[in-house]
Amino acid sequence: MTHAPAAKGTAGIVVVGSLNRDYVCTVDRLPKPGETRLGNELTLWCGGKGGNQAVGAALVGGVEVAMVGATGNDPDGVALLAGLRDAGVDVDDVVVRRDAHSGAALIFVADGGENTIVVAPGANRDVDAGDVRSALRRRAPMVVLTQGELPAAVVAMALAEAAALGARPVLNLAPVIALDGSVLEVCNPLVVNEGEAGALLGRDLAVAEDLEDATSELSRMARSVVVTGGAAGAWTGEDGQVRHVPSRPATAVDTTGAGDAFTGALAVALALGHDLVEAATWGASVAAYAVERPGAQASFPRGRDVGLGQRGSIP
Repeated sequence: MTHAPAAKGTAGIVVVGSLNRDYVCTVDRLPKPGETRLGNELTLWCGGKGGNQAVGAALVGGVEVAMVGATGNDPDGVALLAGLRDAGVDVDDVVVRRDAHSGAALIFVADGGENTIVVAPGANRDVDAGDVRSALRRRAPMVVLTQGELPAAVVAMALAEAAALGARPVLNLAPVIALDGSVLEVCNPLVVNEGEAGALLGRDLAVAEDLEDATSELSRMARSVVVTGGAAGAWTGEDGQVRHVPSRPATAVDTTGAGDAFTGALAVALALGHDLVEAATWGASVAAYAVERPGAQASFPRGRDVGLGQRGSIP
């Protein structure tokens, strides 16, 4: 089913992020260093953390979503743009680079859903800070969502511009890239998983108590924070308070893109005026649905699939 795109020039959420073609191979278990294993058939999906989050947000519904990014002038780029359009994402600010390949992600998924991912950025390296600034000023969104798969200078500029425009700057710092502390300070929220939270804090986080403490520490670095812990749920930190949001029961088939599904739904809830705990609850519900199905964008639900209405909540 093809969704109607957002009206040109408007968007409640602008996603500034990466677009990658996902090359996915399933295998009985992930290979050890230096080991070769035989996998199953190779499948291709539309991905990239930016593209995933834009599609996830658009499918939840209730707000208009626009994408700012870049693809190459190749079949992968054509597929990536088609996937965004089919979900109802405005792609007027996606630049097609004729001298670059589209980004690609090489993904191995083991039985039980665990995965490893290596990204070749391609055209994502060429996203221009000036183009991003112009798009944000023209669209004046309520929420600006970005990730760690673009150059650090572009990420920093997008967040600063969002704050200057009065939009809500949301950063999913995945992967963790070097950003000045002043950049993190404007994030509302900073969204990280347990591995990324550990990288920011310089230690491993192994149990729920660690994640709760990490949320408290990270909330002093940003205006607010969300730390996701998979089946353990998520933690929100805001105004000195840490709250736990339980996960929804799910049997994991493929965890690829689950964090992006979470973040896209969270952004929609924030754009609709929900508080951070409610937004994380939306995210947890959508992520639980996604892990039970293969692929990234292909596994994402529409809002009605998980009981989310335009201005409703989870029953």
